Amino acid sequence: MQKPNDLIDLSIDHILADPSLRTRLFPVTAQRIFLAHAGVAPLPGPAVDRLKEEAERAGVMQESTDFIAEIDSIRRVAARLINAGSDEVALLGPTSLGLNLVANGLTWNEGDEVVFYADDYPANVYPWQALAARGVKPVPLVTERAGELTPELVLKAVTPRTRLVALASCHYLSGYRLDYETIGEELSRRGVLFCLDAIQSLGATTIDVRHIDFLAADSHKWMLGPLGAGIFYVKRKHFAALRPSLVGAWNVVSPGFVAQPEVHFEETARRYEPGSLNLLALFGMKASLELILHLGVKQIEARLLDLRAYAEDRLLSAGCRVLGHVNRRSQKSGITTVAIEDASRARGIFKQLRNAGIDVSLRETRAGLQCLRLSPHFYNLEAEIDEVVNHLKAG
Repeated sequence: MQKPNDLIDLSIDHILADPSLRTRLFPVTAQRIFLAHAGVAPLPGPAVDRLKEEAERAGVMQESTDFIAEIDSIRRVAARLINAGSDEVALLGPTSLGLNLVANGLTWNEGDEVVFYADDYPANVYPWQALAARGVKPVPLVTERAGELTPELVLKAVTPRTRLVALASCHYLSGYRLDYETIGEELSRRGVLFCLDAIQSLGATTIDVRHIDFLAADSHKWMLGPLGAGIFYVKRKHFAALRPSLVGAWNVVSPGFVAQPEVHFEETARRYEPGSLNLLALFGMKASLELILHLGVKQIEARLLDLRAYAEDRLLSAGCRVLGHVNRRSQKSGITTVAIEDASRARGIFKQLRNAGIDVSLRETRAGLQCLRLSPHFYNLEAEIDEVVNHLKAG
């Protein structure tokens, strides 16, 4: 297997044009058509190789003598992805862990408000609803269409009592992409904190944390990493305000591994990592991120938007109802969702696709509308989308 450092001339075009290279880098393509990266993605070859290498090494010594340097190297790669300082990155997954660290680590006052979207993925809903028990007022946003959170809608909900706005960078069902830059810049101007659930964007879309205070994302979707390895970002200036709500031997300064009479946290984002890290999975995440950064996130984003345009054209021509197809390109992502009124038909097509070796996601709206969600990554082919369309026509 080739490794990212050896692939100096590798590009998305090279991968798409060379079937053997595509299969080596993405072994799943030899067995299935995988179009469900907004769920849990299969690992690319370089990540599998790194996991094997580290697992074999762990058979002799699981914690090497230079493991801290290795962890720091993973932080640097993760920081590059979001344009952050490596000292602002904690290596934590799942996404909900980071979001809960924000919800539980801030000091809340009676009557503070938190703005969120009640029809977001549950991981980015429950931490904010739970704050009601602490006297915080959860302010749920309401949209006409799934996930379509415009800056105007969000900022209209902000009041002098708003302490935090917590949103997802991309809606998990409709694929609507949040204009996080406009929202974040205005919230910063108003002195309101901004927390971003970025799991449906990192690896697929450029994210810059310049106007973001907190960010969380597991690597198992668009970052093509293992489950349970992720990124939790805290802007450096908030280290004092966001007190670690989990305390252990790794994030509290303990000279000689001796417990101290007073708790003093590590000076970096390591202060949010209470105990041993999922190092094996983090090595896999690093390998995947190195591949993504090598290919270029902007190039990956352009490819995903081209695939969405292709999918929308084919699906609409087949008479399908596609969520958000009228939105601007800048509001779209790699997620294309087909709504199907007949629930039994939706489940039947989903089963047919699975039996044919094609993976998509079956989801539903709050109203119970069944949806087939297609989320190809940059290495997927237009011909693979055609296969889904053919099943929809036949079903």
